[in-house]
Amino acid sequence: MDVSRIVDTALRLIDRVGIQALTLRILADTLDSGTATLYRHFNGKDELLALVADRIVGEVRITPEQLGGLPWREAATVAAEAFYDAVCLHHQAIPLLAAQVPVGPNNLRAREQLITLFLSHEFPVGLAAPAFTAVGRYVIGFAVQQRGPGAPLAEDQAQLREYYRSLDPVAYPAINAAADDLTSVPLREEFRFGLDLLLDGLEQARRKLSEAPEGSSGH
Repeated sequence: MDVSRIVDTALRLIDRVGIQALTLRILADTLDSGTATLYRHFNGKDELLALVADRIVGEVRITPEQLGGLPWREAATVAAEAFYDAVCLHHQAIPLLAAQVPVGPNNLRAREQLITLFLSHEFPVGLAAPAFTAVGRYVIGFAVQQRGPGAPLAEDQAQLREYYRSLDPVAYPAINAAADDLTSVPLREEFRFGLDLLLDGLEQARRKLSEAPEGSSGH
C-alpha cells in the first residue's frame, strides 16, 4: 500500500474525528486493510502523525520565484500567511505542529526556503535561523489559540465582551474600556498585527547587526 495514500487518509480522518479519536484500527478499516499492513510502514501512531504534520506543511504552495523579487518583509508576510492558511484548513490537526518539530521533506524544503530568504537580505546566519523559528512559532501559536480544537467561537467572544463590560470599572478600568477591542478585532487583522510587530523587531535586529563595527557582536 502506498504510504502517501495512508498519510492522506489519516489526515482526512483527523479532520473529521480529531487526533485522539484516530487509531490505527480505524485507519486500517477506512483503507480496507489491516493494522499489520500499517505496521509494515510505521512503527506506530507517533511516526504516522509526524508524516501527517509534514503533509500539512506540504500544502503551503510558495515557490522561490514568488518570493524572489519581493522585499524581505513582504516575502516573509506572504510565506507566513500561506502557512497560516494551510494550517487552518486542518484545525483538528494543528496540535500536531505544536507538539513536534516536523523534519520530513516538506518541512525541510520550507525551512531551507525561508532561511535562504533571510540570508539573501543581509541576515547573518545567527539571526536568520531564529528569525525562521520565531515566525513559524508565531503562526502555529496563533493558530492553536484561535483556530485549533476548543478555540473560541464568535458567540464565545460576544459573551466574553459582555463579561468584560460587566466588570467593576473602578477595579478594572482598562479592561472595561477595552472590552470591544479585546473581543471584536477580525482574526486576520489580529494575525497581521502580531506578525508586523515580529517583523519590525527582526528588521531592527538586522539593522543593528549590519551597522555594527566589523568584529563586533552587535550587542
